[in-house]
Amino acid sequence: MIRRLLGNSRKLDLTEGNTVRNIWALALPMMLGNIMQTAFNVVDMIWVGRLGSEAIASVAMSGVVLFVIITLIIGVSTGTQTLVARFMGAGKCADAENVAMQSLIIGAVLSVALAGAGLILARPILQILGAKTMILQLGTDYLKIILIGGLGMVYLFLACAIFRASGDALTPMLIMIGATILNVILDPLMIFGIGFPRMGVKGAALATVLSRGLAALLGLYILFRGSSRLRLHLAKLQANIKTIARIVKIGFPNSIQMASRSIVGLVLMAIVARYGSYAIAAYGIGLRIFSVVLMPGFALATSAAILVGQNLGARKFLRAQTSARQAAGFNTLLMGLAGILFFTFSANLISVFDTNPDIVKLGAEYLKITSFGYIFVAQGLVLGRSLMGAGDTISPMLISVFALLGIQIPLAVILPNHLHIGISGVWWAILISSVLQGALTCFWFNLGRWKGIDNLRI
Repeated sequence: MIRRLLGNSRKLDLTEGNTVRNIWALALPMMLGNIMQTAFNVVDMIWVGRLGSEAIASVAMSGVVLFVIITLIIGVSTGTQTLVARFMGAGKCADAENVAMQSLIIGAVLSVALAGAGLILARPILQILGAKTMILQLGTDYLKIILIGGLGMVYLFLACAIFRASGDALTPMLIMIGATILNVILDPLMIFGIGFPRMGVKGAALATVLSRGLAALLGLYILFRGSSRLRLHLAKLQANIKTIARIVKIGFPNSIQMASRSIVGLVLMAIVARYGSYAIAAYGIGLRIFSVVLMPGFALATSAAILVGQNLGARKFLRAQTSARQAAGFNTLLMGLAGILFFTFSANLISVFDTNPDIVKLGAEYLKITSFGYIFVAQGLVLGRSLMGAGDTISPMLISVFALLGIQIPLAVILPNHLHIGISGVWWAILISSVLQGALTCFWFNLGRWKGIDNLRI
């Protein structure tokens, strides 16, 4: 059955047929593709961990900075995906191609901005976060290389968004598998100097940049020269200000939402840094492990957003709603099981990355406490993305900003000191805000106001 779904995923009409089948036809390839994308960071952490706690702390801190910077890319990909899905559902392929082409123009501008940020801001930002001595130097080296090579990261995001919005989840999955295999091969060679100069943390960054860059080139080649469902034409690469503005208008609230999450991550990292390098490493490892369990959820959420967008484009409102709710149910089951496993085997999971007993203790506590909120995260993730697929990106943004900046940060400051529970208070703050955000998102989705949004006019 899985083989049949994957084999036909390029040709599916998402506005017809069994909704469960369509969900999984999109989600299964995206799960594998998203896991491959996360594997870039996880593989880096595992290999860099062999260089010592300072090296792994530098990559962890750099990762938090990257979450802030890529919010613009995520916003553009969200706007692109929403509009491409709507137009494909309405049978307007020429308009869908126009949106895709305009997103590539925006991507070129973002790539230049990322390179500039890498050259100018890498070290100052890490200093603001509290990085010192060796962690500061290693983190600066890693972050500079990743951002200067940001062109590959930008276009890989956008190419995958275009493929998926058109209903083709198989092609980006295959591209990500190939890129991850290349990264797995290059990481130890460049980090430890096997056939290359020994580059340490720099080698991990360079391996990731090269792998992403080649993957992006392959994705663009298929879009322009291959047999993708939505084929692009270089002759049509002309800026259309109205379309660019529409992409930005839809995607910008999602950028704000992601930026608020990333800013909270920076603030939390600064709070955690007060407890020392072991706490930084434990928090960084915990975030990477959590990102792995989120990957299936992101796949289900993205599939729900695409199904909502295409079915709204086809004026099939009940089908759009059913698809979103079914995807949310599947994600709740998956993340509920993950929460049980994380609570039970938390110490074992942390020790895969670092066997230092202090780091294992702190990281295990993080996983145990936050795992209680996973079912709320599951619902909020899928239904929030479904709202975005409908074009309602403002509501999820407001809910996220309130839960993170209005609840999580204040609690992260108050709980450790007033309850005298130390860094555990930060973990409890994360849990409480996760529960609140999930509950509010469910409430807003069930009101159904998103069904009346019209994104077909640019």
